Amino acid sequence: MYKLLLVDDEKRMLELLELYLKPHYMCRKAIGGAEALKQIEKETFDLVLLDIMMPEMDGWEVCEEIRNKSDVPLIMLTARDQKEDIIKGLNLGADDYVTKPFDEEELLARIEALLRRQPPKHVVEVNSLIWDEDRHELSFEGQTIKLTPKEFSMIGYLMKHPNQVFEREQFIELIWGFDSDTGGRTIDSHVRNIRDKIRQTGFPIDNYLKTVWGVGYKWVNSSLD
Repeated sequence: MYKLLLVDDEKRMLELLELYLKPHYMCRKAIGGAEALKQIEKETFDLVLLDIMMPEMDGWEVCEEIRNKSDVPLIMLTARDQKEDIIKGLNLGADDYVTKPFDEEELLARIEALLRRQPPKHVVEVNSLIWDEDRHELSFEGQTIKLTPKEFSMIGYLMKHPNQVFEREQFIELIWGFDSDTGGRTIDSHVRNIRDKIRQTGFPIDNYLKTVWGVGYKWVNSSLD
């Protein structure tokens, strides 16, 4: 599920946006620009919905700061609809612009259209645990977790396919190759090492990486699954 960051200085507006969007997307809320920038430092988002008229740090300044660090899709949401304001936001790097009061269906359509235009991502983030294929790095809250190449591939398959059970033989074929003489105990050893290394960072790995007894392993994105 796509994860959105909702940024506004009014708690009531954040709650209204969440009410509209939560049935379709995972939502995080930030009251004000400073809190939004802190969240972006810690987590990966698929889209930011950003209000302009905020005290201390307005949306234009936040947009500029975000663009210095990330190319995350960004929609500006504001009561101001003057042409010069729209142009200013787009020139600072915003991808779209929606004025208040907004129509719920139009907002959803704009979000969906923007997300469709994004290329496939090679980053998976779950509760601040980030698997980055391009950088070949697994990290949690800024801590890099040193994995072997095969361990990195295994945790990647699991995180990219939540709730899918990977049999030991399937992992062997995917990572070692069809003709490998690697056995199931090697898979168990690698999973044990992955759990130990991630656990040392403080991430609750046992809530996510589950053993399916007699079959293999699966990743769940909620400890309630």
